[in-house]
Amino acid sequence: MKSKLQVRIAASILSADLARLGEQVKEAEAGGAVFIHVDVMDGRFVPNITVGPFVVEALRRVTALPLPTHLMIVEPERYIADFVSAGSDWILVHQETCPHLHRTIQQIKTLGAKAGVVINPATPVACLTDIVEDVDSVLVMTVNPGFGGQEFIHNTLRKIRQVRRMLDELTSGAALQVDGGIDHRTAPLVVQAGATVLVAGEAVFGTNESVAAAISRLRQSIAG
Repeated sequence: MKSKLQVRIAASILSADLARLGEQVKEAEAGGAVFIHVDVMDGRFVPNITVGPFVVEALRRVTALPLPTHLMIVEPERYIADFVSAGSDWILVHQETCPHLHRTIQQIKTLGAKAGVVINPATPVACLTDIVEDVDSVLVMTVNPGFGGQEFIHNTLRKIRQVRRMLDELTSGAALQVDGGIDHRTAPLVVQAGATVLVAGEAVFGTNESVAAAISRLRQSIAG
């Protein structure tokens, strides 16, 4: 059965050409992306190092779109204020890196940003039970975090359905985001499972098409 939930595209700059970042972000915005997704990696929680607050600050100058910032880092609470100050509208933190998750979520909200929690493919949905009512977003990783272009893990579809049921039972308006291996083949599967925000990098910036055409292809795939 086709999902009746509104589905939005978040273009992940992890796969963008950093030498043309401002230009590519403008192309994504013109092509219909609703969010510009920023992946922050520290080389400790995940085996990669990416960008920091200065990149968010530069993005803020070229787009008015929301900038969800996914902190794949240890001790994210040390850097949340810096990213919000730089222009991040949403801060997404991993359940796996936050021993005091409620405190971290409250910190994000106190700073005026929307708060989201992320779970890895092997993390059980049950760990969200005591936090889900306090967040604006739940992001289910559909690959193991760290690198773009990975193959979608199909077992995560069960996890997406579980989170969808949890949110629906609470009549929560929180976004259900998915990130990893999202393309025209997997997008319909995650939407059917209940996802409302599709984070896509390679499928937006890494094709032989224009960015607008790539986003259009994603949208067509979920339209049936």
